[in-house]
Order: sequence, then C-alpha cells, then structure tokens
Amino acid sequence: MGLFGLDALLFRTPLYPSYLEPDSSTGQFELILHREQAAQAANGDNLIATLGNSRFAYAPRLANELTPQTGYVFRHAGVAGSDVRTWYYMLRDLDPAAERYRAIVFGVDDFADEDGLFNPNDDIRSLHYVIARLRWSDAWDFARSFDGRQLQWEAFRSALLKGLVYQADVRAFLSDPLKRIRYVQLCRQGYESWTYDYLETDRSLAGMEIDWSAWSVKFPPGVDQDQRDTVRNYLMRKAAPQVGRLAGYRRLWFGRILERYARSRTRIIFVRLARGPIRRPDNIIRTTSASIREFATRPNVLLCDEHAFDALERPELFKDGLHLNRAGIARFSPMLAEKISGMLGPWAKR
Repeated sequence: MGLFGLDALLFRTPLYPSYLEPDSSTGQFELILHREQAAQAANGDNLIATLGNSRFAYAPRLANELTPQTGYVFRHAGVAGSDVRTWYYMLRDLDPAAERYRAIVFGVDDFADEDGLFNPNDDIRSLHYVIARLRWSDAWDFARSFDGRQLQWEAFRSALLKGLVYQADVRAFLSDPLKRIRYVQLCRQGYESWTYDYLETDRSLAGMEIDWSAWSVKFPPGVDQDQRDTVRNYLMRKAAPQVGRLAGYRRLWFGRILERYARSRTRIIFVRLARGPIRRPDNIIRTTSASIREFATRPNVLLCDEHAFDALERPELFKDGLHLNRAGIARFSPMLAEKISGMLGPWAKR
C-alpha cells in the first residue's frame, strides 16, 4: 500500500503533470489540454473543437478569419500521432459536462473502415498520451481495450502505478530541475501563440506522378527520404486483409464519445480529410463496413460531404504523402470553416 500511496502522492495530483517534459507524448497532450481549457475561458458560447492527428492539418487562425461571417470560433484539440482512444480521454477532461462546445469535429481518413496491417487496439502510444488523465477506476477498462496480453498487463499496471510510465521523465527532471521548470514555464506562456500562429513548410510534391497500373511512382527532383517513405508506405500501401478490426475499434471509442454527447446540445461532425497528394483508385481496397456512416443515424451526428475536400488532393498542396503543406492548409482552413458553419447554420447566442 505504501507504494500506491507514494505513487498517488507524486503523480495523482496536478503538481508533477504540470512539469512534464513538454516535448514528450504526455507533455504534448497536457499542453494542448491546458491551452484549450484556457481558450474556453477566453471565448464565448460559439466554440467548435476539432480533434484528429497530424493529418487534420488546418490553421484555426485562418478558419477564424471567417468568424465575423460565420459567428463560430474554431479551436484544435488534436494531437499528432493520436487516435480516437486518445480523443475520448481528451474530451472527458476538456469538456466534463459534455456541453461546452457548439460542435466537435473529427477528421478521419475515410468513412469506410479500412483495416491496415497494424491492429489499432494494440497502439500502446495511447497509454503515454493519456497517462496523466487515467483514474484508478479506468485501469481495468483501459487495459482490456488492448488485445495483446502483454499490452493489457502493461496498460493495467501503468494505470495503477503511473510512475512506471513517468520514470524516464522523472530521471530527466531530477538531472536538472531548474532547467525543466523554466522550459515548462516558457512553453506554458508561449504555446498558444506558437501553435496558433504556426506556419507550415512550403515544400511540396509538385510534379510527382503515380502509375497505378504499374504500381510505380515518379518523384520530382529534390524530394527527401521522408517524402519518399510517406508516399510509398501510406499512399501506395498494399491492401491488408479486411477483418473488421478498425470497425470494432471505431464503434467502441467513437461510440463512447457519442454516448457522452447523446443528450447534449453539441453536434458531432465527421469530416473525411483530403486523402493524399494523388487520389488512390477506389478499387484497390474493398472495405466491408463504414461505421462512420452508421453513426449518422443518430440525431446529433452529422457527416460532411465525403468529397468536400477532394480538390485538395494535388501534389503541390502536400508536403509529403500524408500532410498538407502551407498552401494546402491556406486553402483547407477557410473551406473547413465554411462547410462546418453551413452545416450548423447561423450562430445565435443561447
């Protein structure tokens, strides 16, 4: 019991999580949560929260240039590398009463459920994103959301004893506490402006061509290895067996989110993101389900037109095989604001 007590004293109060390494997975999650909680206090009743991973690349600053016309303010609570399991815990603490936002917008790769080679249930990164948010009562439920027995055990014991996840961070903190404290304070002070005013790179894949019949790609001069890898590993990925893993994963975690907001004024909106710098032929993957479309039968769930952002699928608007560049974001951001505000209708103060 002494070990549990010490772990609780150190890691289940706000003190230590406030001084996590800002560049770590947990630190990034906590910075974003803190930033968006502050934004709630600074803004009115017309907030729209967006969640996704790094593929949901838009600039709230540019979307909010339309606020005088739309009435809505966009804020982004997404985390690079995250998925819907992480978003569930983000929203649970960001919006405890499930009523703070006019809408919550999720950016997804597709409304259809395309299984990849990796099992989403076993993405252990989610443990490191949400560890500061896990309660003792979450331990078993969180652990059993993984399929692998070893991962279940790792998640369960870490949810009970958070120090198991924090140990590397604690060692780094103790090596120079003053440096860590100063860096955390700097990040807390500057994170809002750094992220809100951030400008993405202007590098692109302009000139890239893909011959789908030959399964070959012609890169323009000057591309780097990351650009090549993301095109080959994501855009030109081979079909995996479609066994329903993604569908089950989405139904579980999006289902929990939708249940939280079932009796709320908040609308849940799904957006299919621009899929890549060149469109993949539809016949490459034959999916067997579309859980996102199933959600649209619920009264507070809306689906944005699946082809709303097809015009962005051009090499000159992507920095690599996954992500929009500066020009792509400049186009996508006002398009997103217009689409979402159009779906919600004119904002009127309640």
